[in-house]
Amino acid sequence: MKLSLVVPCYNEAENVAAFQEAVISAFQGCGYDYEIVFIDDGSKDATLHNLKKLYAAQACPVKVVSFSRNFGKEAGIYAGIEHATGEYISLIDADLQQRPEIVREMVSILDEKPEIDIVAAYQDRRNEGKVLSFFKKGFYRIINRLSEVTLHPDASDFRTFRRSVGESILKMGEYHRFSKGIFSWVGYNTHYIPYTACQRLAGTTKWSFKKLMNYAIEGIIGFSTRPLRIATYLGGLTAIAAMIYLIVVVLQKLLVGIDVPGYATIIVLILLLGSMQLICIGIIGEYVGKTFEQSKNRQIYIAKEILDNNKSASE
Repeated sequence: MKLSLVVPCYNEAENVAAFQEAVISAFQGCGYDYEIVFIDDGSKDATLHNLKKLYAAQACPVKVVSFSRNFGKEAGIYAGIEHATGEYISLIDADLQQRPEIVREMVSILDEKPEIDIVAAYQDRRNEGKVLSFFKKGFYRIINRLSEVTLHPDASDFRTFRRSVGESILKMGEYHRFSKGIFSWVGYNTHYIPYTACQRLAGTTKWSFKKLMNYAIEGIIGFSTRPLRIATYLGGLTAIAAMIYLIVVVLQKLLVGIDVPGYATIIVLILLLGSMQLICIGIIGEYVGKTFEQSKNRQIYIAKEILDNNKSASE
């Protein structure tokens, strides 16, 4: 098998059949074998039902991995790589915002340039609001300053890579996954190409602002320990300021005499110091919580059903 297209799906019932048709059209006459590995991430609609139809028809080689519940796109990516058999593996969404024709271009680049291991696509222009765009740019600036690895701005999970890259990713068994950071951490020679995202064929995006914020926090916590150092610096600066203020108060009392500090001053200092302490405790709590969940060594996903013609029922 030359190419495996890994397609995580969550409530994409209206898109999966059209996606397969687009893939077949894009790869017509390509001269090599390919397969589509659909991951049903605990969808609540008819996604699994429609995927079973595609599997039964086998208009092109299709595999289906159905999760026991919604584990998230990151788990879907991991499962897809695990079940892919292609020499090249491509990550692509089912909503056709990312076109299969670009995947074929990625494959050509990998064929022509053996020194390149990953071809990743980034959006040359985004059709989104200014507020969301501002926060995304801010996220990349922050994480690239805090993290030891560098993330390419506007680069998504839409990429094609060699099997050796996939094997390296599978060895990273962390429960809380951040694929953009993982691809940067494993290294390999990456070539970036621009693309313009199309409109969704059907349905709505599953990424709300809240989910994007949580995803950003996952990335920062997962690939940098500098927030812990920031908490240490805040604590140190606060302690130094408190000591200086203590010395000033004692000298004033001994030399010139002062009245008891006013109510407003005390309240302001309590609120300031208390808020700094809570921020530091919150930062530490994020790391402790992630460590606690990772220490349980739970599965990244649970496959309720696997449809694969190449495997027996027992497997």
